[in-house]
Amino acid sequence: MFKDKTIVYTSGTFDMFHYNHLRMINYARSIADILIVGVSTDELVMSYKPKPIIPFNERLQIIEALKTPDIVIPQHTLDHSEIVKKLNIDAFVVGDDWFGKYDYLKDMGVQVFYFPYGTGVSSTSLKKTIHDSYETQLHQQQQQKPKKIQKEGDE
Repeated sequence: MFKDKTIVYTSGTFDMFHYNHLRMINYARSIADILIVGVSTDELVMSYKPKPIIPFNERLQIIEALKTPDIVIPQHTLDHSEIVKKLNIDAFVVGDDWFGKYDYLKDMGVQVFYFPYGTGVSSTSLKKTIHDSYETQLHQQQQQKPKKIQKEGDE
């Protein structure tokens, strides 16, 4: 059924879905006949960084709403050996912030593409911008003295 079809797998947390996520998924689509996108579960993400802001089920639904993936699945592990075997993956696309991490898949006959995000937006940078903006606003509010409320008859 899948003879002569290139099956590509890409995966990520996809927290606070943004332009670079879309670019990577679109790149994966461009080299795939069948595109499978894995969305990391909250438990998986929390094993190596802070909990995502957007809950897993919502992140999964966001990716499912895209036109590009053929299949969207939960990702429970960073070791893709089993998924490669079970789904006959030909190529894997991941952000270049993971450069070198998935080279072991090459030994399994999988082409690995580290997609260059380049400079720009990332979920981490978005979270930092929001946090820094909040801290700045909080600091500014603390610097302002509350105005005295005048009562009737006071002047």
